[in-house]
Amino acid sequence: MDRRMKISKPANHGFDADRLAAIDGFLKERYLDSGKLPNTQLLVAHEGKVVHFASQGAAREDGTAIDEGSLFRIASMTKPITSIAFMMLVEQGKVAVDTPVHHVLPEFKGLGVYNGGGAGVPFQTKPTSEPMRMVDLLRHTSGLTYGFQNRSNIDAAYREAKMENWHGGHDLQGFVAALGKLPLEFSPGEGWNYSVSTDVLGAVVERVSGQTLDAFFHDHIFAPLKMDDTFFHVPADKIDRLTDCYTFVAGTGRIMYDRGDKSAWSRMPKLLSGGGGLVSTALDYHRFCSMLLGGGELDGARIVGRKTIELMTKNHLPGNSDLATMSQSLFSEAANAGTGFGLGFAVNMDVAKSMVPGSAGEYYWGGMFSTAFFVDPVERITMVFMTQMSPSNVYPIRRELKTMIYSALT
Repeated sequence: MDRRMKISKPANHGFDADRLAAIDGFLKERYLDSGKLPNTQLLVAHEGKVVHFASQGAAREDGTAIDEGSLFRIASMTKPITSIAFMMLVEQGKVAVDTPVHHVLPEFKGLGVYNGGGAGVPFQTKPTSEPMRMVDLLRHTSGLTYGFQNRSNIDAAYREAKMENWHGGHDLQGFVAALGKLPLEFSPGEGWNYSVSTDVLGAVVERVSGQTLDAFFHDHIFAPLKMDDTFFHVPADKIDRLTDCYTFVAGTGRIMYDRGDKSAWSRMPKLLSGGGGLVSTALDYHRFCSMLLGGGELDGARIVGRKTIELMTKNHLPGNSDLATMSQSLFSEAANAGTGFGLGFAVNMDVAKSMVPGSAGEYYWGGMFSTAFFVDPVERITMVFMTQMSPSNVYPIRRELKTMIYSALT
């Protein structure tokens, strides 16, 4: 691969170059020298042109430095890609945003809401007040959950069924069948809970398109956008570029989670997770962000229409609510105050409530291993941040990065 990248002069794009460079010093001192993170890679662009790209730290324990070709597990940054895939099918008239989910996934017909039981006692359920619709999957108002939240009997049932074990549990069809036997935490549309919703959306993409999720992504998104380094499993000839991945343990610090050279991502997962399974590079994800900023098009490749991006990046929470009001989740990749949720992205509704510089209408998300991106259609800025340490809420690095990037605007 050609790893040479053209960096545009920051001053030509309204940035103070010294202030952008100061971010690298901050990251080195606070996160790398302290051992909190193994590495950091930051890409800032304006109008699709990269104005700052900096890689610091080791890709692997042997000290190999990260570079433009380094591969990172992007976890929930997979979700916006799955959401775009679904909206491509909406544009073709094959499904709609308000289609009831059970029309495509009959396994979900008759799903009930938790009304008691669990922990060895059979679940009791009551009927949903409204059917689960595709919009509920896109905006996480489905009533589904994540087992790792550890806060309810339904979470426990997800863990027992190994719902989120991509490499050793269910395949995508078995996953949907198993979910169809468990109750919802609330009636669709009545709350917000970070969940496996986007994994279910991936199953919808498969059923509607007739392609496996990996094939659909490759043929309709990755190949047209020249995202040649984004996949569910890392090919043998690229495995040397996959970084080590760590997890934080209280009282200990970071410990190895998944070694690059022996990675679970070196083989095809059993479950193609539209909610969290992809590996990518900063440059590939930058191309995805540039397509979003470009209204669905990049370098002559149109993925979706301009009005589809506009629809996806509006707040779709009922009553124009925000996450602070609707969230029942212990975990989210978003700050809740002033934050709405669109069709696959968190949306900044109120900059003052967020207490961080930004723009109303900016949209973003992140991944469990502390990766993050944002797209600001007002200032025409995009950011991609890569590292490999879970969970993503251990350090306030995202708000620190955002503050420093916006403070570099002239």
